[in-house]
Amino acid sequence: MTETDPALMSAETLLALYARRALSPVEVLKAVMERVARYNPWVNAFAAMNPRALQAAGESEARWMAGRPMGLLDGVPATVKDLLNLTGFPTRRGSKATDTAPATEDAPSVLGLKAAGAVILGKTTTTEFGWKSPGDCPLHGITRNPWNRERTPGGSSSGAGAAGAACFGPLHIGTDAGGSIRIPAAFSGLVGLKPSFGRVPQWPLGAFSNVACTGPMTRTVRDAALMLSTMARYDLRDPRCLPDEPRDWRAGIEGGVAGLRIGLVRRLGFAPPLDADGEAVLQAAARMLEEQGAQVEEADPALPDTRAIFSRVWGVGLARLVATIPEDRRGLLDAGLVDLAGREAGMNAVDFLGAEALRIEAAHAAARFHQRFDLMLCPATPTAAFAADQPTIRPAEALWRDWAPWTFAFNLTRQPAIAVPVGLDEHGMPRAVQLAAALYRDDLVLRGARALEQAATIPLAQPG
Repeated sequence: MTETDPALMSAETLLALYARRALSPVEVLKAVMERVARYNPWVNAFAAMNPRALQAAGESEARWMAGRPMGLLDGVPATVKDLLNLTGFPTRRGSKATDTAPATEDAPSVLGLKAAGAVILGKTTTTEFGWKSPGDCPLHGITRNPWNRERTPGGSSSGAGAAGAACFGPLHIGTDAGGSIRIPAAFSGLVGLKPSFGRVPQWPLGAFSNVACTGPMTRTVRDAALMLSTMARYDLRDPRCLPDEPRDWRAGIEGGVAGLRIGLVRRLGFAPPLDADGEAVLQAAARMLEEQGAQVEEADPALPDTRAIFSRVWGVGLARLVATIPEDRRGLLDAGLVDLAGREAGMNAVDFLGAEALRIEAAHAAARFHQRFDLMLCPATPTAAFAADQPTIRPAEALWRDWAPWTFAFNLTRQPAIAVPVGLDEHGMPRAVQLAAALYRDDLVLRGARALEQAATIPLAQPG
């Protein structure tokens, strides 16, 4: 593959070529589908393919030829995580226990992409109900990392991470209740944005709706901002979404970090683990930001122990989820999910409300931190991607030890956070850092991420 291969191009590059009539959406779709045919048999990124994709690309091509594109993403290939509704497709959520009837309306974020003219390639795999970080599920099996087929792409947006890394289109919708956008982005060499809570509307709401967000997973920061511009639109179905006016989130993204105060954080109410390569990448990212004029210093946001809070939120959500599955179908569920749900099913209302009070305390502490610092810099994951077929053992501990110790705090505080790849380790696997900003300052995390991206370009994966 060469740099002129349309499948390797960013959404912004494709749109510029469409406008000059130097490339067509049909040509791009064919190039992407050639990669899907070549690599997806072992990557296993898709839960379902869209048989109408070629027709949609043809309709987009006709609009561009007439000089009348319908929106910001007209003709750009995109995918949808199979936790979200896509009209005409069942929402299986990675589970054998779910309904096979097709959805009759699109999720808000899907509607946003369609309204902007994106060509939906299909639905990507997810861990069952998005409950864990290893990228496998009972319904579709193991999804593998295009950087190394023996490694996981991470989860729960496993298919989105794998599809992005394999260049199965430039735009991918993920969801994130504890790190499910940022972990696969970090493991797969992508940019993964968890927006501020409510920025992107959601419906129907899932098991972790109090902390969950929908957001973009892309190969560039500017594409993430472009994608967010189409997804962050008010939708009356979600009573908690922000009444956002339409805006282009790329505005101001090239502002740089000169003069910004950035807190380098090593504690999130506890000391999350980090391997030596992760520490080296964190220090490198800090230097990159300093070299661009940012003031970086180590700081502690003084959060309460976020493990105790998130474990309760996670466990209660799973217990409620399992309770909604008919008893005669619960045997089809992932055994680890059922076991964890059973342990948390006895939590009483007082304990749960106590966890919610601690969540608000964490959000308050984060807000105080951002009175002093524009951005928070921390790791995205404790290690590089681990083995794809690694068994899930003691998930309650794996959550804060191996999977999401650096990510779930920002779901509790509801502030925006983004994973940005900044290098490769000695085994050629991507390593990333994470930037977070005050609630509703999504513009700042995008701006900081863009500055890092410009200083730390990494190659595309070479699936083999």
